[in-house]
Amino acid sequence: MSEQDLQDSEITPPSGEKLQKVLARIGVGSRRDVEAWISQGRIKVNGAVATLGLRVDLHDAITVDGKLIKREEAAEATRRVIMYNKPDGEICTRDDPEGRPTVFDRLPRPKEGRWINIGRLDINTTGLLLFTTDGELANRLMHPSYEMDREYAVRVRGEVDDEMIERLKQGVMLEDGPAKFTDIQKAPGGEGFNHWYHCVVMEGRNREVRRLWESQGMVVSRLKRVRFGPVFLNSDLPMGRWREMTQGEIDILAAEVGLQPVALPTLNLKAKDKMERMQRKSSRPMGRNERVRSLRPAAEGAASAERPARQPREEAPRKGSRGSAVAERPSDMRKRPAKPEGDKPAGRGRGKPRG
Repeated sequence: MSEQDLQDSEITPPSGEKLQKVLARIGVGSRRDVEAWISQGRIKVNGAVATLGLRVDLHDAITVDGKLIKREEAAEATRRVIMYNKPDGEICTRDDPEGRPTVFDRLPRPKEGRWINIGRLDINTTGLLLFTTDGELANRLMHPSYEMDREYAVRVRGEVDDEMIERLKQGVMLEDGPAKFTDIQKAPGGEGFNHWYHCVVMEGRNREVRRLWESQGMVVSRLKRVRFGPVFLNSDLPMGRWREMTQGEIDILAAEVGLQPVALPTLNLKAKDKMERMQRKSSRPMGRNERVRSLRPAAEGAASAERPARQPREEAPRKGSRGSAVAERPSDMRKRPAKPEGDKPAGRGRGKPRG
């Protein structure tokens, strides 16, 4: 290669955008999802198996699992976000070989793109899940560098002392590395050896909250996510129901991770009426025949046969109230959910439980 060719190659920037960024922007999946599909050989560009780092433009034909992805020139991201109050017994995947219910079963079908879950909750964890059609928003909200704090209401069984709380806040070593709660606040409720706490973690590692408490010999009997970043799970969203976030709420959430506002897609009268009907239906509590039974390990189920009949399960301490679910940070412009009566005051800094 001549010296002139070397100079030309240094001056000419690479053309196109990275494949995972293009597919994330149009809502095919998050960047993390797309990168995994590329590694699995599920994505092809112009008939050839794609590789990580491959750049594409509007003239390239992209297929995922053999299905051609349609793209329009100068297409912008469609940014819709919905909140979902997950019941136990549902798994965070689209298709389950065992036929178990998934978190996508109850969601409305978007006209453009598809819902991407922002993080996951395990099968026996309930509470707040966010879904979006914007892959870039999903990627940033899940990326550790943006430090989206997650707050959980957790009921633990066992004796908790100040030394244990301090160890959990300083950090303990788990099998996948050190972990800690950025803050723990005792909450009202519970009796005997059962106590409620509100705990905050800055990562979305698998079963992290449960494993932290179990490292201290505690048993987590109930776990519910009540906040993700600036988004609170308010009391007006029943278990098993969803709510689409407003333009203002989405803009606050996007600003947290450095994204510019994107206008919600306009709906015609028929589509708007249909969405309003679905929203009203989703605001009603689940009927008895809709409820999903809690899935418990077989050993625990066998042991329960020897126990006396269980009392009605107590609810997690409520963190939310009616109204907007999103609080702008650091100075909240919106009304925050009401603090449970008798709860300790929560800190206002990042990574603190917020009342």
